Amino acid sequence: MADIIKLLPDHVANQIAAGEVVQRPASVVKELLENAIDAGANTIKLIVKDGGKNLIHVVDNGIGMSETDARLSFERHATSKIRQAEDLFKLDTKGFRGEALASIAAIAHVEMQTKTENTEVGTHLKIEGSSIVFQEVTVTPKGTSIAVKNLFFNIPARRNFLKSNQVELRHIVDEFHRVALAHPNIAFHFYNNGSELFNLPQANHRQRIVHVFGSKTNPKLVPVQEETQVVKISGYISKPEFAKKSRGEQFFFVNNRFIKSPYLHHAVLAAFEGLIRPDSYPGYFLYLEVDPGTIDINIHPTKTEVKFDDEHTLYAILRSTIKHSLGQFNVVPSLDFEQDQNLETPYAYKDKNAVLPGVTVDSGFNPFKEERRSVTSATYKKERGRSWESMYIGLETMDTDEAFGSIRVESDSITGSIFEGQQDSMESVATTFQLRRKYIVTTIKSGMVVIDQSRAHQRVLYEKIFAQRHRETYRKSTIVISFSALILQV
Repeated sequence: MADIIKLLPDHVANQIAAGEVVQRPASVVKELLENAIDAGANTIKLIVKDGGKNLIHVVDNGIGMSETDARLSFERHATSKIRQAEDLFKLDTKGFRGEALASIAAIAHVEMQTKTENTEVGTHLKIEGSSIVFQEVTVTPKGTSIAVKNLFFNIPARRNFLKSNQVELRHIVDEFHRVALAHPNIAFHFYNNGSELFNLPQANHRQRIVHVFGSKTNPKLVPVQEETQVVKISGYISKPEFAKKSRGEQFFFVNNRFIKSPYLHHAVLAAFEGLIRPDSYPGYFLYLEVDPGTIDINIHPTKTEVKFDDEHTLYAILRSTIKHSLGQFNVVPSLDFEQDQNLETPYAYKDKNAVLPGVTVDSGFNPFKEERRSVTSATYKKERGRSWESMYIGLETMDTDEAFGSIRVESDSITGSIFEGQQDSMESVATTFQLRRKYIVTTIKSGMVVIDQSRAHQRVLYEKIFAQRHRETYRKSTIVISFSALILQV
C-alpha cells in the first residue's frame, strides 16, 4: 500500500489556522489592536472601510520591529511573548500564540511598515496569500502600521458567509469597546469610511466608560472596590433602576483582558437578586486582577474563555463585593427594625453642645398643708407649679348631697327583680366610692351609676350661675311691673 499521509504546505496550514483565529473582520481588529498594545503604544488609530471587508488599518506608536523581526512575524508560531512552555502559566501579554499575523496574511493582502526608535529608516513589507511580494527600506515614523485589505480574497466561500457592512461594523465596534475599556491609559481613534466614530483620550476607567457610552452613563455608575489575597476587584456597576432587557454593557476583564464567564455573570445576577426584574439584566464594568498562575487563558483560540483554579471562592467574593457596594452607596433601602428613631440626632443639632436643664423650686410649697376650695366659687387661679389635677383636690371630702343635689339621673322604670326577696336588702345598702379620683360610683334603685367628677362639677357650677341669672332677671322684671303699676295709680 502506498503512503497516503502527506505534510501540508505552509500556506494550506495557515489557511486552516485562519479558520480558527479569523472568523470575521472583527477578529482581525482584535488581533492587531492587541499586538499594538503589547508593543507599548500609548496612541492607536483604527481605520475601517466597508465593514472591514476591504480595509482594516491599525497604526500605533509602539516600539516597532527590526527588519528581521518584521519578516519573522508572519511565520507560524513566531512570537516574542514566550520562550518556553512554563511561560504559558504566567502570561501578562495579549497575543502569544504566534499565529495571528501568519493566519491573516494567508487570507488577505497585508502591507506593513515598521521602525524602531534607534534606527533611521524602517521596513516596508507586502504579503499576499502567505507569499511575500516585496520587502524594502522605507521612511516611516516610529511604531508599526499594518493594513489588511481584501479579506478572504482567496476563500470565496468564507467571504460569502460574511454579513452586511452594518452588521460587520457592529461586531468591530464591540471588539473596539472591549479593548478600549480595558486600557484607559491608551488614546484610541476610530474611523469608518472616512468618518470619525470615536476619539478617546487617555483617562481613568470611569472617564473611559463615559467617553465610550455617553455622558448619560455617568449617574448610573456605582463604584466597586475590594482587595483580597485571591483577587483584586475594581470597576463599576449600574444602578438597579437602569437595568435593561438586553445583555449590553456587561464587561468582565481579567488582568486587562476581556473574558466571557457565565459563572461570574451568575454571581453578579445573584447580587442583584430582588432588586431587578427577572427578565432584566444589570450593566457592569468589572476589572479583576489575579495571579497569572491561577488562570488558564489558553483553552480557546480567541482567548475570551478562561479557566480559574478556584472559581467558587471568586464567585463568593464577587457577589459579596457587589452587595456591599449596593448597600454602601444607599442603592438598596436599609431595613433596621431595632433602630430607635428617638435616638437619632437631627442634622441641625449635630454641632451644638448639650445644655444643662434648669430646675425651678417653689420655696413656699408645703405638701402637708391641707387646702379646701369652695364649690360655690366660679373662678380658679392657677398656681405656678401645679398641674390641672389640682382643680379637683378636695372634691373627695365634699358632701355628696351638697355637690350633686341638683343632678337628675334618668332611669328606667323597674318592672321586676331577678332575685326575688333580695330587692329590699339591696336598696337599704347604698355604696358610694371614688375611682381613680376622677369618677364617682354609686348605686341606685335600678342598678349602678358612674358619674364623671369633672363634668358633674361643671354642671353644678352651670346650674348655680344659671339660677343666679334667672333670679336677677326675675327681680328686675318685678321692679318694672311694680313701677308701672305705681304710675297707673297716680
